Amino acid sequence: MKRTILRSLAVLALTTGVFCNKSADGEGDGNDKGFDKTGMLTNYADQLIIPAYALLQEKVNNFQALANTFLETRNTANQQGLLEGYKQLHLQYTRVEAYNLGPAVVAGLEVYLNYNGGIDYNFATNGELVGFSIDSTTIENNISSGNYDLTQYVRNSFYAQGFAAINYLFFGPNAIQKFNSNTVSRVKYAKDVVNRIKTLVDKINIDWTAYRTEFVSNTKTNVGSPIGNMINGMAYDLDVLKGPRIGWPFGKQSNGIAFPAKVEAFFAGNAAALAQESMRNLKKIFTANGSGKGFADYLKSLNREDLANQLTAQFDLVITKLEALPDPLSTTITAQPAKVEEAYKEIQKLLTLIKTDLASATGVQITFMDNDGD
Repeated sequence: MKRTILRSLAVLALTTGVFCNKSADGEGDGNDKGFDKTGMLTNYADQLIIPAYALLQEKVNNFQALANTFLETRNTANQQGLLEGYKQLHLQYTRVEAYNLGPAVVAGLEVYLNYNGGIDYNFATNGELVGFSIDSTTIENNISSGNYDLTQYVRNSFYAQGFAAINYLFFGPNAIQKFNSNTVSRVKYAKDVVNRIKTLVDKINIDWTAYRTEFVSNTKTNVGSPIGNMINGMAYDLDVLKGPRIGWPFGKQSNGIAFPAKVEAFFAGNAAALAQESMRNLKKIFTANGSGKGFADYLKSLNREDLANQLTAQFDLVITKLEALPDPLSTTITAQPAKVEEAYKEIQKLLTLIKTDLASATGVQITFMDNDGD
């Protein structure tokens, strides 16, 4: 999957998509039996999105405190405590990543915190950046020179901060020894990376207070609308699951050659847990956590209860297949390829249902592109 645009810009793209059963302005054709879309969006904002970002903020603050403890006293006990804090932080991020709209897009949260890149086809090069990679060269250059700007909107910057940098700096090979041999510069860079995450997440929490009114009041389904963006978000995250999280390291875009070291959070070793939680959260979004005010209920109001049930069942099947993949995923890819293949195929089926059937039924245009060729 070689992305032609960054996901942060996807909401502005006018690419070929899917239209059906809706008017051109996204108002709908009146077949939803008066379904309360404002109530649905209010439920999403107040019960799912805003609380998820608030909890992400708590996890960031906790991780920063643990990081400071480790950086002051660098030992394996503090490193292990930091690792557990990191895992909780990254898991919470998977619960907000599908809400990449409004304040999160403006902040560039995804690209700065958890960039998954495009795919490069020179797989013979061991250090080629692909998917969830780490640009250790740029990280080390930034540390040694002290000359860096983490706000730069360029690929090298994305791969040298956020979760990629945290994995490398705190949990990579000989992490403690490296801090001890280059203490001042390395500690400064590590603190800057963590503080950068805190700054982004703090701003998003503040900005959602103002954005909420705009979010709940726009009940259209056209490009850039909250409903359009959320369905695109679900489709995009499934595409990431199929690509960078599972398919690419499994070899689906490299003629069957696996790259297990390219899994997400390689050094932390919790890539499978992240994939599982991402899928559980996508189901939670689709059903609005069973509140009666979600996309599954919206489909039922459109006389598509069959599709709502089909999607729910497929979500459950994918979750089951992913939960059969133990961590570290990098080992499972090579040790249990049949189970990985099973999960991959079911993810493909769910992605098709979201990008075609759900989008068509709700009149949403899919505005991101992938070039997987599959």
